[in-house]
Amino acid sequence: MNIFKKGEWLDIQVPERWNALSLEYILKNVWQVPKKILHDWKMTNGIKLNGNHVHLQTLLTTNDRLQLHVFKPEPLDIEPTWMPLDILFEDDHVLVLNKPAGIDVHPTDSHQSHTLANAVAFHFQCEGITRKVRHIHRLDRDTSGAILFAKHALAGAILDRLLAERKIKRTYIALVHGKLKKKKGTINAPIGRDRHHPTKRRVSKTGQPAITHYEVLQYDQNQNVSLVRLQLDTGRTHQIRVHLSYLGHPLVGDVLYGGDPSLPRQALHAISLSFPHPFTEEQIECTAPPNDSVFDLIKKA
Repeated sequence: MNIFKKGEWLDIQVPERWNALSLEYILKNVWQVPKKILHDWKMTNGIKLNGNHVHLQTLLTTNDRLQLHVFKPEPLDIEPTWMPLDILFEDDHVLVLNKPAGIDVHPTDSHQSHTLANAVAFHFQCEGITRKVRHIHRLDRDTSGAILFAKHALAGAILDRLLAERKIKRTYIALVHGKLKKKKGTINAPIGRDRHHPTKRRVSKTGQPAITHYEVLQYDQNQNVSLVRLQLDTGRTHQIRVHLSYLGHPLVGDVLYGGDPSLPRQALHAISLSFPHPFTEEQIECTAPPNDSVFDLIKKA
């Protein structure tokens, strides 16, 4: 699809497959634009066709130019703070970073300023972007690896939907204690809050559904640790940490869930991220090499 940024507007050349479809159908059914965004465009004349304001019932013709007021400035809701960023992919719509361990994804109170989101705000500021920082998913403070941000509200809404539809694939590697009985497996166990610990989660019959797929890549007999690759069907808080502990193989360094303190953090890293681009539909594949020595306990597979 021929699509590009033109000032504050997103300019799309209407593809042949949209010919004779209404503008309303494309926005509501194809892109599933949220009602709030669509209402805002209606109220502010944020939709144009070939440079003219049109009704949503207007039928599209191949090679028409559709313009949407996507890149308009927003009030800053976070303090920009400089921090070096390891950028894996970036365009006008999305940003993928390789998050280091030891920092939060976003502030948990108004005084916190040294989070990844603060650094993204600074990065946006340097690019002349005045918009909110929108993370699509989270990583724990001490988990490193690939994480996805949206650079405007429409991209955020589409990526949120893709995440809910499980079209955003996240792959992790972890070091766990012991040798797993099966080379491959699936852990299907609901996760809920631990009533005795404010931040801890546990497998619970009344918890939310949680599914984790795992594959053992390597076992080190001397260290008695396994290198495991994992994929999630769901995204519950601490899901991998809870599920591996439940299996009897807690993450090395994860003292909260039964791992020993031999490492400064839990040995969990989001090694790759793949997703369909919210507008071009191109499949974006990002690989995030571990950026510390946590996995040196075992030879990489």
